[in-house]
Amino acid sequence: MSKTYTISDLAREFDVTTRTLRHYEDQGLVTPTRDGINRIFSHRDRVRLKLALRGKRLGFSLNEIRELFQLYDLAHDDRRQLEEFAVKLERRRAQLEQQREDVEIMLNEINFFAGQCQRLLTESGREKPVTT
Repeated sequence: MSKTYTISDLAREFDVTTRTLRHYEDQGLVTPTRDGINRIFSHRDRVRLKLALRGKRLGFSLNEIRELFQLYDLAHDDRRQLEEFAVKLERRRAQLEQQREDVEIMLNEINFFAGQCQRLLTESGREKPVTT
């Protein structure tokens, strides 16, 4: 008999809320069976949850993760899934590179204006009001 998990087991193991797990179930990422009102998660569900959380950390949407799972479920070999995953990874890398460039530009602008403010504050502190 293969190991099964409760919603609390997986929530605790992966440091997510039970609400997150129910949402992932609603999105079709995991498919627990039911024992009355209790959800029973399989080893397959555990692996899919682990992959989904890893995908989220990489910046993939739940839709993209579900598409990858569907490719895997339909594929007779892993090639198509790997090709699609490689494309998605490259797209994500390009997005992150652009974000990094945008952040660098913004930081340079912030540094410039902070320097300007500091210079103006220093100059205004040296000036003495004109008295008559």
